[in-house]
Amino acid sequence: MVEKELKGMIGLEIHSYLLTKEKLFCRCRASRERGLKGNIYVCPICSGQPGAKPMLPNESAVKKIIEIGLMLGCKPNILEDKKILVFQRKHYNWPDMPVGYQKTISGAYSIPVAENGNFLGIRIREVHLEEDPAAWNPENGKIDYNRAGAPLVEIVTEPDFKSSSEVEIWLRQLVLTLSYIKALNKDAGIKADVNVNIDGISKRSEIKNVNSVTEIIKAIDYELKRHEKEMPFSEETRRWNSEKNVTELMRSKENQADYRFIPDPDLPCIKITNSEIIKIKNSLPESPVEKLEKLVKKYDINKTDAEVLIKNLEVVLLFEKVIEKIDPKIALPWITVEFLSVLNYNKKTMDDIKINPEHIIELLELVSSNKITPLKAKDILRKFVPVSFSPKSEALNNPIIADESLIEKIVDEVINENKSSVEDYLSGETKALNFIIGKVMQKSNKRADFNTIKKILEKKLVK
Repeated sequence: MVEKELKGMIGLEIHSYLLTKEKLFCRCRASRERGLKGNIYVCPICSGQPGAKPMLPNESAVKKIIEIGLMLGCKPNILEDKKILVFQRKHYNWPDMPVGYQKTISGAYSIPVAENGNFLGIRIREVHLEEDPAAWNPENGKIDYNRAGAPLVEIVTEPDFKSSSEVEIWLRQLVLTLSYIKALNKDAGIKADVNVNIDGISKRSEIKNVNSVTEIIKAIDYELKRHEKEMPFSEETRRWNSEKNVTELMRSKENQADYRFIPDPDLPCIKITNSEIIKIKNSLPESPVEKLEKLVKKYDINKTDAEVLIKNLEVVLLFEKVIEKIDPKIALPWITVEFLSVLNYNKKTMDDIKINPEHIIELLELVSSNKITPLKAKDILRKFVPVSFSPKSEALNNPIIADESLIEKIVDEVINENKSSVEDYLSGETKALNFIIGKVMQKSNKRADFNTIKKILEKKLVK
């Protein structure tokens, strides 16, 4: 029996590292590599040394926050609306923040970079920028400042989710969408503060710093059941224990006044104009949802194949370029099956290789015009890693063998060399025919015409 899913009011405060070369207020490398030696990307600014002042905010980070806001349907706050962005000091006493405050464009007196959006039916309250604290190890008391000052995006939703399944689908679409603008550090993943309550039954609980989509879903499911059972009457801040799969009380819920937000006097206001927003907006790609709709409606691609294509912007852009000259139905399996298989086999992504769409087009034209066999084309495709090339010279040196008498000679040689397989086929094992055909292709260096091979074999292999 399937357990009935609980309905709740669920909101997310999603945090992720922006993909930038430098930290937010210094020139140190913004790195989230795993297994990195501690305290190698540090300076007096990001380690909070006395007298060290922050540099101007990283321009790339500010631009990426605006891009994220626009992709989520938010309205950026601009100078023309008499709004300026002010970094606040968010005070708290914790070993990972040596100066005693975090620099953030959020808080009681702050205007978000962008707000009032809607992404896939979920309202976005705000999108803002802040710095990451250091990493404190409570077991040994050591602090690693490699990530201190790294630029973070925070995306705050309204409590519009009703279940964990809705959250999971939405989060995966969010990550996919933001990958189109290369906004997030994919190696660092996402984490979230999860707000949960059941309307009319319980007060809100906030579960802090839940890492990964999988753990976020587990935390929501546990908390919904806890709320239904215990009906908490006061707001709480809790932590997620991933080993026990339970939430644990940390403290009563703090509010903005507890952080004593004040404008940071060391940082100037950020002024963004409408012309800058228009320029950024015009540079944005279509979203995965828009790409999916176009592939299905305009090119008559079935939804399953279209979903494979849109998982990577560079792949779907390659497909769109190829079908400018090649029938989409012909190009589709070559991209979604053959090309992606080549990438997977070589453990490469589109960022690791250089592919000229014209070379894919040339390859498929050679196959369509019977200049080379599909098997030979697959061989050439494998050689496109790491850099593609014009396949015409390879095709010239490996033309298709269409001469029936020449193919028949090769078939006779294969039959004589594989008599046991011939007997298997004559005994009713139909798979043996594919083995024999494969041997003919191998002997012809994958140049013999497949249909001709099959026709000759079916004629010869008769009891």
